[in-house]
Amino acid sequence: MDPKQHERYSRQILFHGIGEAGQENLLAASTVLVGCGALGTVVANLLVRAGLGHLRIIDRDFVEPSNLQRQTLFEESDARESLPKAVAAERRLRAINSGVRVEGIVSDLTPRNAADLLAGFPLIIDGTDNFETRLLLNDAALSLGVPWIYAAALGSYGVTMTILPGETACLACLLEGEDESPDARAAMGAEDTCDTAGVLNAAVGVIASIEAAEAMKLLAGKSEALHGRLISCDVWSGKFQSIRVARNPDCRACARRDFTYLEGGAQPHITMCGRDSVQIHERNRKLDLAALGRRIAAASSSAPASASEIRNNEFLLRFQAPPYEVTVFADGRAIVKGTNDPAVARSLYARFIGA
Repeated sequence: MDPKQHERYSRQILFHGIGEAGQENLLAASTVLVGCGALGTVVANLLVRAGLGHLRIIDRDFVEPSNLQRQTLFEESDARESLPKAVAAERRLRAINSGVRVEGIVSDLTPRNAADLLAGFPLIIDGTDNFETRLLLNDAALSLGVPWIYAAALGSYGVTMTILPGETACLACLLEGEDESPDARAAMGAEDTCDTAGVLNAAVGVIASIEAAEAMKLLAGKSEALHGRLISCDVWSGKFQSIRVARNPDCRACARRDFTYLEGGAQPHITMCGRDSVQIHERNRKLDLAALGRRIAAASSSAPASASEIRNNEFLLRFQAPPYEVTVFADGRAIVKGTNDPAVARSLYARFIGA
């Protein structure tokens, strides 16, 4: 560690749990963060400031004004430009700490690309907002034999758990066990979203900070300090809870190694994506967004009501098809706002992008 690094991280080195050896480990460490929204931005910010050597960020979404209340890496200009979150986060984090290799990847994590995007990293961190992707992460981490940290926040409540393959319970043990009740699943955020129930930035900050601390323990070589529990808190009521989760000896994932989500058996082609939005997953096509924009504009010139306010950058194309708004990504995905009917979303996709 050179003198400048030693000075930069001096307050962290003074902490007995890290020390100089732990800081050296952090500087040489790498991790992959899936999802760079509320939880992800806080975790990424903390780890980059702590001196993580290499951070890969995978996110499929773009910055919107409603994100700014809790997604701490983004600014109003990012929302105006509709920048992909992975791109905006990479730019901001590089400005925060130029000594960290930050790699933003605009992509939807799927069974097809999970191995390529996650392999080679000793830790996977959850910054996602849905349980389909979290269970895919769980399957992938178990398959790769690497730890991962689960986290979720909703309303004033948050929860996190560090999962060590072969040692601790996994997310499928927690969510798919016979004694797991619908009430417990709802309490962990499996039934609602931030778009339907809201979320406090304070709840996000608490849970993401615990998640980042767990990551630092692993990356600094201090795994003996892991708490080994499911931690939950409600920042509004002031209730905190820590429970030990037992492994399910017949768990689909960690016991029987039935990786349903990784094998694609549980991944929907069309998913609900927040309030009055449907996401279409067209993963086998690449789009020339500039050419698509010109084509839609040309077609709309003879039928002005069909599409309007067409805007695009190198990452996405957005247009209005009243009363709907359609956002198309270069990997073929699309988000249709203004409906929760998959048939309507599919019809608009076929009409403007092609079947």
